[in-house]
Parts: sequence; structure tokens; C-alpha cells
Amino acid sequence: MTMSSLKSHEVGNIGVVTLTRAHKRNALDEAAIQEIDDYFSNVPSHIRVIVMMAEGEHFCAGLDLKEHHDLERGAVDFLRVCQAWHRAFDKIQHGGIPVIACLQGAVVGGGLELASAAHIRVADSSTYFSLPEGTRGIFTGGGATVRTARIITADRMIEMMLTGRVVDIEEGHRIGLAHYVCNTPQNPVSAKDFSMQLAERIAQNAYLSNYAIVTSINKIADMSATDGLFAEGLMAAVVQTGHDVQSRLNEFVTKRARKVKPGEDGIGQAK
Repeated sequence: MTMSSLKSHEVGNIGVVTLTRAHKRNALDEAAIQEIDDYFSNVPSHIRVIVMMAEGEHFCAGLDLKEHHDLERGAVDFLRVCQAWHRAFDKIQHGGIPVIACLQGAVVGGGLELASAAHIRVADSSTYFSLPEGTRGIFTGGGATVRTARIITADRMIEMMLTGRVVDIEEGHRIGLAHYVCNTPQNPVSAKDFSMQLAERIAQNAYLSNYAIVTSINKIADMSATDGLFAEGLMAAVVQTGHDVQSRLNEFVTKRARKVKPGEDGIGQAK
């Protein structure tokens, strides 16, 4: 696949996709969104986890405002741009493959919308977050009102948009914008290395279980309690009769499975 805004490679059964517009702080133009859509529409069948990274000092500074200014889009034109972002990011969130976003520097506006579509967010200590749309005279259009607001609450998102303030990594971690923080005295591993180690661990899970986790939970959360409980039971029935369930349960019964115990991080190491 030929791409100008992204590059991709594989490490075993892990796909790595990297934003390559470092000269623009990895701001997303129409071509970049289309390439994200293309990549997540054509993931090879052997890939079990995807890690999203970015070149340069920043993960993503959001919408390419220069392109937006130069094109002078009308309302219908920009609605179509928003719908393209929604389609691309839906394929990240609901594509059936766990996606880890490896963050550093600016995760701003549409960059936060992109990160919010990932299932796990691993952040370097340099990471900061912002929704400056209010100060730019624009409005979020890449899914923040659905995804980011669900993570941090609508009330907090409103405050971030009205003030345009920067949320540092400590606060971002506390409110759920990052699940793990790296390159710190407590966790000196780099965010990229930690993301790959996490991907390797998740790739060892049962494929059907991973698929159910990343496709079902958010959809069930949108349902009524009655419908959600039925959907949960139905998915459990499908997953727990999968072909590799018995072998994994046998490992547990024969005490060969890894024990669940406190004091471990996401890669199975002591904190």
C-alpha cells in the first residue's frame, strides 16, 4: 500500500502504523484521513494487535488548519470531511483488532479524537492534551463529543473546549486520557517499547476474546440495561464455545496458567 502520510510495517503478528507528517506536527489533512481509512480497511488477516505511533516530537496536532483555511469549505463540504473522519476512526474502534496509541508531545484537537478511538493509550511523559476548538472559532468534528466525552465526561470536555487549556500528563492520566505513562522514574521504559510489549502480551489472548472485547463493550454501553445484558450473554456464549477455550481452561485447571495477582503492570512486570 503506497502512502504519503503514513507508513506501516509488521513485527510478527503486530501491525505498526506511523504518522509521518512530523513537519506539520502530524496534523491530519484529507489525504491522511483517507490513508488511515485505507489501512484499517485492509488489515492483513494474521495481524492480532495494531500500534499507532508518530514520527517527530508530537503525536498529532489535529485538523490541518492551513488546508481548512485555504479550501474555504462550505457547510456541506465540511460535513463530508467530518463523516470521513468518523468512518476512519470507527474502523479503528470497531474493527475487531485491539489498537494501542503510543502518544508523545501534542495530542490536540483531532489528535485527541484519533487517540480516543484507540482501545489503549500509552503516553510518554512529554504528552499533553488540549481541545482548543473554542479559541479557534471551530467545533470538534472527528468524534470527540462521542468518544472523548465518554472518557472524561461531557462536563469536563465542555470546560476544556471553552478554555482551550492544556492538560498535562499527570492530569491526563488521572482523568483517563492515558492508561499508562512511560519515561518516568516509576516507569523508565520508553512509550514505544512499552506499547510493543503490551501488544505482544495482548496478541497472546484468544483471537475471538479480543474481538469480542473491542467490538462489543462500547456498543453494549449504548444499549438499555435489558438489551445490554442479553447482548453480553449472547457474546459470552459465542466466545466461550470457541475452539481454543478448552485448552486455555485446561491450563487454568491444571495450574499452568498465569495467576492473577496484585502489583503487576499491563505487561506482567512488578510495579
